[in-house]
Amino acid sequence: MRRSRALNVACIRGGWAGWSVVLIVLVCAAPVARADDAVWAALREPGSVVVLRHSYAPGAFDPPTARLDDCSTQRNLDDIGRAQATRVGEAFKKNGITVGEVLSSPRCRCMDTARLAFGRAEAWMILQGALNDADLRRRLLSETRARIAAHRDGPPLVLVTHGSVVSDLTGVDVRMGAFAVLRRGPDGIHVLAGRLYVE
Repeated sequence: MRRSRALNVACIRGGWAGWSVVLIVLVCAAPVARADDAVWAALREPGSVVVLRHSYAPGAFDPPTARLDDCSTQRNLDDIGRAQATRVGEAFKKNGITVGEVLSSPRCRCMDTARLAFGRAEAWMILQGALNDADLRRRLLSETRARIAAHRDGPPLVLVTHGSVVSDLTGVDVRMGAFAVLRRGPDGIHVLAGRLYVE
């Protein structure tokens, strides 16, 4: 009791300085929530969706002569991109997240990202997007949204795609190798839970 009273007197005599020390101690002792905690928590909820932009691939676009049946004609992942994709998969395992269906743009940089991260991928033409055709872009986006809406339960659905498709679906821009997570709300509508880049 005497010790407690002595502390109180010391704080009173110290004025604001004394209270500042108390506040600093309390703030420092409080647990700090990491921003990515919310993303991993959302992925543990049934019916969540991962929208992953392919890992790093040098350049901006495929050359005009690119063919889907020949990866050598396309823009592809380099060593940095392959390492990125592997880290994504490791981060999912570390956080105890087992994914469900993995759908990918048929472009090799997307398929390779999916396989390196999750061990498998099913090509889905819809996820290619359409930069230069506004009507087609809207139709593809509508089909993708319908597929997301149909994912009501179970482990996360993974969509591996391109930057423009990620921004169309989620409203956020992410760099190569990053992903956004959509959480299924009580009303059945998927909303953005957050985005994450695995360092």
